[in-house]
Amino acid sequence: MPRDRSGAERLRIGVLASQGDFAAHADMLRSLDAEPVEVRSPEGLRDVDGLIIPGGESTTIMKAIDRDGLEPAIRAHADAGLPILGTCAGMIVCDRGHLGLVDATARRNAFGRQIASFEAELEVGGLGPDPIRAVFIRAPWIDEHGAEVEVLASMEDRPVVVRQGQVLLCAFHPELTDDSRLHALLMAMATAARDRAAEAPGMRSE
Repeated sequence: MPRDRSGAERLRIGVLASQGDFAAHADMLRSLDAEPVEVRSPEGLRDVDGLIIPGGESTTIMKAIDRDGLEPAIRAHADAGLPILGTCAGMIVCDRGHLGLVDATARRNAFGRQIASFEAELEVGGLGPDPIRAVFIRAPWIDEHGAEVEVLASMEDRPVVVRQGQVLLCAFHPELTDDSRLHALLMAMATAARDRAAEAPGMRSE
């Protein structure tokens, strides 16, 4: 039987640790009083309340996911409603040409290789009126998306933050700033999902 993890118990958020700056995501989660869990195998996804797929290099990340047998596990957890945040290359990894977690196609190095990195102030839907400082590093954008994908922010009229159901994707690196609002949004999604699971038949306490 699934373990009842409702109530005030600390959220456990998995961070895919195959490649990329997963340590910075873990630090951000700790600052929000969540417990980061480094995920390197399907077993690492057990009893996590959410998952972050960090930036890095999308081809390398996909090779590691395949090598470690993680693809079916990630798909299964996503299908079951696990909240997921994909950042930079994580946006590409989650698109329809890779893990297929969102009905969208991301373009690699979308802003041009000559623009290796830049920062911008970006208003993101659902994060309040204050803009977020977005750090773009060889960043993607969403080229095309289906009707169920909600665009939360755009740059040069291209979607750079999108959400479909329990999957949230951004083209930049929120872990490289001191603005924790995207991580907090993932945690809010995880708390809501955990509470729904606690109310499901078979999960209620006697």
